[in-house]
Amino acid sequence: MIILLYTVITLGTFSLMELVTWLTHKYVMHGFLWYLHADHHQPKYPHVFEKNDAFFVIFAIPSILLFYFGAVPELNFMFFIGLGIFLYGLTYFLIHDVLIHQRFKWFKNTKNKFLLGLRKAHKVHHKHLGKEKGECFGMLFVPKKYHNQYK
Repeated sequence: MIILLYTVITLGTFSLMELVTWLTHKYVMHGFLWYLHADHHQPKYPHVFEKNDAFFVIFAIPSILLFYFGAVPELNFMFFIGLGIFLYGLTYFLIHDVLIHQRFKWFKNTKNKFLLGLRKAHKVHHKHLGKEKGECFGMLFVPKKYHNQYK
C-alpha cells in the first residue's frame, strides 16, 4: 500500500509541476525575473550557458532539500515529492533544451506528432522577443491546435 501511495505522490507532483512551470514562466520569468530569462528569447544566443539556466538551479534546490529531508532520518513522503520534481526537471531538460532548442543534437529528426506540437508551440512562444504578449507558457500541455498540424 505504501508503494502505491509513494507512486501517486511522485506522479501527482510531476503533474502539478506543469502548473507550477506555467505560472512561474508567465508571472516570474516574464515578470520580475525577466532579466534572467531575457537572453533565452534572443535568437542564436552565442554562449554555451544563458542567464536563464539559473532557473534549473532555482528549481533543483527544493528537489534536493526534499530528497534530503525525505531520506533522513528515514524514507518518507518528502523524498517522493522531490522525486516528482526531479523527474519533471529531467523531462523539461529533454523536451526544452534537447528537443526544442537543440542545445544537444540528440532528437533532431523526430516525426512524433506530440513532440512536434510541443516544438511548434514553443516557437510561437519565442516569436515574442520581449516579456509582454507571450503565449504557450507550458511545456508538456499545449493547445491541441499545435499537435493537429501534424497528421
